[in-house]
Amino acid sequence: MAPHDLIAGLKAYEPELIAIRQDIHRHPEVGFEEHRTAALVAERLRAWGLDVTEGVAKTGVVATLKGRRPGQRGIGLRADLDALHIQEVPNREHGSTVAGKMHACGHDGHTAMLLGAARYLAEHPDEFGGTVTFIFQPAEEGLGGGREMVAEGLFDRFPVDAVYGMHNMPGIPVGEFRTRTGPFMAASDTWSVAFTGTGGHGGAGAHFATDATLPLAHFILALQTIVSRNVAATETAVVSVGSVAGGNPGSPNIIPARVTITGTARSYKPRIRDLIETRLNAIAHAQAAVFGCSAEVTYTRRYPPLVTHAEQTAVSVAAASALVGVSNVQTNSVPYTGSEDFSFLLEARPGGFIMIGNGSAPDGKVHNVHTPEYDFNDAILTLGAAYWVQLVRAELGGA
Repeated sequence: MAPHDLIAGLKAYEPELIAIRQDIHRHPEVGFEEHRTAALVAERLRAWGLDVTEGVAKTGVVATLKGRRPGQRGIGLRADLDALHIQEVPNREHGSTVAGKMHACGHDGHTAMLLGAARYLAEHPDEFGGTVTFIFQPAEEGLGGGREMVAEGLFDRFPVDAVYGMHNMPGIPVGEFRTRTGPFMAASDTWSVAFTGTGGHGGAGAHFATDATLPLAHFILALQTIVSRNVAATETAVVSVGSVAGGNPGSPNIIPARVTITGTARSYKPRIRDLIETRLNAIAHAQAAVFGCSAEVTYTRRYPPLVTHAEQTAVSVAAASALVGVSNVQTNSVPYTGSEDFSFLLEARPGGFIMIGNGSAPDGKVHNVHTPEYDFNDAILTLGAAYWVQLVRAELGGA
């Protein structure tokens, strides 16, 4: 079947895919709590004849499908299941029914697109050989569901030669894709520093106090020199402050004995990641020493950088180009400083990752992911499902 015929064929599924996507959107579940979503996914997959395993990394679902053409290779296709702790804008027709939670990153759409591909391939097993493994991953948003799946032996239980991921991106026009070979999304780390002094009376005894707010203030300023003066101008890194806490607003005349600061760091290369951690530690302890205080530093490496592989990126590009034309597939996208725990899967197996354009909202504005106004664009469900199918054809002999 030619690519345009594939899209036409998948159009028949579109009403069901929209219904699935909006149903998941109405019932958001955050990381490792995706019980209803996982049950819905498993029920649909079984109804279409796939071999389904539930409870992978707590709430993940993995399904396999064998093609009828000759071939022994296998590939994995991954979508994510979880929502976020965000309050959605009110009065959306298919809006969240759970206060304080919403699908603000499009994982509802990712799930629906992969389900559409699974249904099509189950109905057309003569189009490929080997095995397709459909990975519905929990807890992408900060809890490392991808890491947990790999640690539980995902690829030992469900062997694949390559693994692929896809994410929607607001602002990229509908009908366009973006990808690149190498570092595509950043490592995501968190850090915290606690400065401790003696504290004291801010008016009558300030000169007796060891003031922990002073190293905190100087640390915030000095922190900015890591990127501006330690990281080469040809490299990319981000270090940002996320919270500052200390003292009691009800006692403005008291110098706190302990203040804390937390933040995030993003980078693409191991040596830059090492540099950020080393310099952050050095700056914190140096500033504490200058003001007679102590510093406790915690630096947590959360998600590694998402690094794609050349061979699989070429397959991704070919699959997308067959659907929308070469001119609508950007092959050297600017790297994103957001992070993705698909990076753990790419550390375990070679693979590719691609962005699909989510366009703009009905009001003409671009509402970014992780905001209350964001919504997945149902108009790309068919194209996203078609990309997965075309990828399977390209990898497993059906192209």
